[in-house]
Amino acid sequence: MSKESQELISKRAAAELQPNSIVNLGIGIPTLVAKYVDSSSVYFHTENGMIGVSELTSEDDFDPSLVNAGKLPISEGIGASYFNSGESFAMIRGGHVNVAILGALQVDEQGLIANWAIPGQNIMGVGGAMDLLSGAQKVIVTTNHTSKKGESKIVKKCTYPITSLRKVDLIITELAVFEFSGGHMVLKELMPGVSLAEVKDKTEANFEISDSITILC
Repeated sequence: MSKESQELISKRAAAELQPNSIVNLGIGIPTLVAKYVDSSSVYFHTENGMIGVSELTSEDDFDPSLVNAGKLPISEGIGASYFNSGESFAMIRGGHVNVAILGALQVDEQGLIANWAIPGQNIMGVGGAMDLLSGAQKVIVTTNHTSKKGESKIVKKCTYPITSLRKVDLIITELAVFEFSGGHMVLKELMPGVSLAEVKDKTEANFEISDSITILC
């Protein structure tokens, strides 16, 4: 996926965040969301034990002990707080994270997500996605619409191991925005320059089309 597509997705995801929210950003595209949010009004949380994560804007501020759950360097915002990983996961499981933004290998038409394992490949660890899916109040998936092989990542049924029985609320790709409502996947928005025909062609899953579909500029 091009950098422009990643930025488009992350900028759209940032528009979903409300002031004073506690937000957890997954690895990959989700980390870019912080660039488009006023960090003084949204509080970024990381599983390894911090609220008040800020983007590292200068190498002079680099501290090797300050990293997010994906081991990427971060900075600390004014008023940031630290705690151990156990307390961090207690916050997640207790429903104190307002929004989780996650990447995905697959999302199916029921809203189930697979994002932690590919059969036959070794993984570093499960990470916090299972807990975030269970505990976060709202879950947004940010992902490219198709795989490197051109296969749809929005499928009728996940073929990779699912991460949780909790269904996601929103999918944002470089082509479209889908919302899950009343047990159905609904196409809500088309990204700039994208046609409905292209979305249909590149989406394996069945979906409904909103009566008030928006074409983003």
